[in-house]
Amino acid sequence: MHDINILDLLVPAPGAFYVMDRAYLNFERLHSLHQGKASRAKTNFKFNRRYSHEVEKATGVQYDQTIILATYYPAKRYPEPLRRIRFYDIERQKHLVFLSNNFELPADQIAALYKSRWYIENFSKWIKQHLRIKTFFGTSENAVKVQIWTAVSTYLLVSIMKKELMLEQSLYIILQV
Repeated sequence: MHDINILDLLVPAPGAFYVMDRAYLNFERLHSLHQGKASRAKTNFKFNRRYSHEVEKATGVQYDQTIILATYYPAKRYPEPLRRIRFYDIERQKHLVFLSNNFELPADQIAALYKSRWYIENFSKWIKQHLRIKTFFGTSENAVKVQIWTAVSTYLLVSIMKKELMLEQSLYIILQV
């Protein structure tokens, strides 16, 4: 099942934060969750700014605004105010804009939540590239765990072998063989 469809099956846990990439920005789905605490904003959505909050620019936060959606269908699907935060990520040299329905956390903490999500995204990418898991053979939790642990174990054994035998080839090349 594609991961976007899992959102419809998700039972929101009180107090939990759901940090999503902008690919998942669907105002009707977000409003039904309304427990979700952050999402990346698409560049083309229309909004009206209600208020600008003070920010500490040294944290990387460039602005923190309260907004409402301006176009008919998104506003109908998500009638509540949202928080729009622009953050400059020094490591990646990139401006990022987040939407959140959480008005309690400081803006830099919302940015930190997104950054944590990015580490998970990079780990998933690493798994796909290095462990060569393109699809799962089974769909149960146990089947997925067994396949991941088998791939990690194989990767580690080959890595140990490379070190013990003092092989010059890269680990990637050895795994290809």
